[in-house]
Amino acid sequence: MTWLDPGPFLRGVAWLDNGRAVRADPADLARLPWDTAERAELPIGVRLEFTARGADAVEIRYRAAVPGPTDALRDLAHCFALWEGGHCVSETFTEPAEEAVVPISLPGSCQGPFTIYPPEGQSPVIVGLRALGGSLAPAALQPRWLVHGDSITEGWWSTRPAHSWPAVAGRALGLDTVNLGHAGAARGELPTAQQLAALPADVITLAFGTNCWTGIPCSAPLLYETTRAFIALVRQGHPDTPLLLVSPVLRPDAEQTPNPLGATLAELRTAMEKAVRDRMRDGAGGGSGQEVGDKRLALLPGRDLIGPDQLADGVHPNDEGHAALAAAVAGALRPALSSIRPSGA
Repeated sequence: MTWLDPGPFLRGVAWLDNGRAVRADPADLARLPWDTAERAELPIGVRLEFTARGADAVEIRYRAAVPGPTDALRDLAHCFALWEGGHCVSETFTEPAEEAVVPISLPGSCQGPFTIYPPEGQSPVIVGLRALGGSLAPAALQPRWLVHGDSITEGWWSTRPAHSWPAVAGRALGLDTVNLGHAGAARGELPTAQQLAALPADVITLAFGTNCWTGIPCSAPLLYETTRAFIALVRQGHPDTPLLLVSPVLRPDAEQTPNPLGATLAELRTAMEKAVRDRMRDGAGGGSGQEVGDKRLALLPGRDLIGPDQLADGVHPNDEGHAALAAAVAGALRPALSSIRPSGA
């Protein structure tokens, strides 16, 4: 049985760096903060999508880092999850290995399409796949959705990669979700906006702002201008692409607590939302009245999308919170998707 090239089966890929899926442009890392570049090494959201004819199982050959005894990610489940449509068919647990093969049984009554979500913590690289007792074919291409954000977008505290809000919303909408969430970062870095502008996209969502309250603090006027500049740079590459901005979700300890520049998260959220509404009304001219507003831009206020009981640690949603956030984002995006076809089809 010949191993198949995984390339045609991979989804959620932004860039490739010597065959590895990465989430920042490898030719443009010098302009990015170190934390963004570091998180971009993890293949968050990268998955395999295929149909199967007469196959009893699929084998995945992969390479992964082997965690040391003090590795912070050592205890994460090394799980390959098989999904069909909107439900999980099975989970196959194994150990990280420099190179290994994992067999995954397929339901005999269904040809798919199937999705396999690999484990993410040890940066696995899929190097081949093959069918046992039948054949595999890449699943049909879906419209490409770029999702930029912070650790919430990256999926922190979801119990599986498939449970993060971008993954859940992408399945609901039939999109090829490209997860560009960078934990600890996503503070409106303008080089990231330019990288987003250079990527193919059929729809784009921006969900940053929480990390502008702490870490590297912003004032409300600074975040207003940063948001406008970020959107303007993305628009240089995607002038007519549906673009949704989700403002920061609830963070109880930050809502009314001033950061070192005196801004509460509530004030930062208001500044971001005003920046979006101003552009929706006036376009890029900032209120000159001479430019048509951005008709393909939309805003989803984040404050009330999840409640305190849907936060796992006071900052990041639990699975229930990720599901609620996914439902809200899917609802906001759905009206813009009716006429979209995959850009790579």
